[in-house]
Amino acid sequence: MTDPVTPSPAATLVLLRDRAPAGVEALLIQRHAKSKFAAGDHVFAGGKVEPEDSAADVERLCRGLTAEEAAARLAHSEGVAPLRNLPPGQDCAREAGARTASLPSYEGFSDALPGDGPALRNAVGYWVGAIREAFEEVGILLAYTPDGELVRFTRDNRERFAAHREACQASNQAFFSMLRAEELTLATDRLTYFAHWVTPEENPIRFDTRFFAAVAPPGQEATADGREIVALRWLSPAEALEALRRQEISLRFPTIKNLEIIGAGRAGATAAELVASLAGHPVLTIRPRILLVEGRPVAVLPGDPRWY
Repeated sequence: MTDPVTPSPAATLVLLRDRAPAGVEALLIQRHAKSKFAAGDHVFAGGKVEPEDSAADVERLCRGLTAEEAAARLAHSEGVAPLRNLPPGQDCAREAGARTASLPSYEGFSDALPGDGPALRNAVGYWVGAIREAFEEVGILLAYTPDGELVRFTRDNRERFAAHREACQASNQAFFSMLRAEELTLATDRLTYFAHWVTPEENPIRFDTRFFAAVAPPGQEATADGREIVALRWLSPAEALEALRRQEISLRFPTIKNLEIIGAGRAGATAAELVASLAGHPVLTIRPRILLVEGRPVAVLPGDPRWY
């Protein structure tokens, strides 16, 4: 039996917006049918955390987040979370918290906290990577201008930022060159870390993914990059899960569970209120296993007796 593949660090950004007269929508993007991972699936924006996201000076580009704070937040995962298949609308986050198994956190940052510079920067890299990937994939940029306002795309700067985005798709370093050229600061203070999933050990391609939620900034419109992402849709959690039931879209299991968490928010809550409420829940590390059941692969979650 070969050793499992080491999971690559990854970051996902769940962008939310208000929908009149009431309700919240999440941005789902459809990956290209020839993608190596999640081909054709509808997912949230995100991807691998690259070395540039954890460069020595990256903390200076962030607002409201220090390396120590980032590492501490990631270290607060509370074991491997048992999750049942709950119907949409139930408070899955509370359910998970009540049934947390007494197992060690998977690849947490707690051992690296005291004075470990590279490890601290690696923690910040998840926030940075989430923002960078969202800009590359859907053109949404969570950043502040020099006057402290969120970036808006206007007639005066829209073409310039479109060129920046194209450059970023060709080079990770171009993203940081753009930040310095435009004198921007990343809006890391607007991201709420709320979920942690690790791809099953049985998979040949694995990711250690931190999920963040944020309100989509005003004055920007999401657009697919036409390369990795071929389409996008704003859907309420209930609409997305219904589209899955109707087989109109394909969703991966972590996407389903995170949609359930978002959909379990207080009725009538705004996108900003929902993001704030996610900060109050414990972050639980979830690492499913793949077992053969009657000859077919089945994902088994912590809490199922077969998982152990």
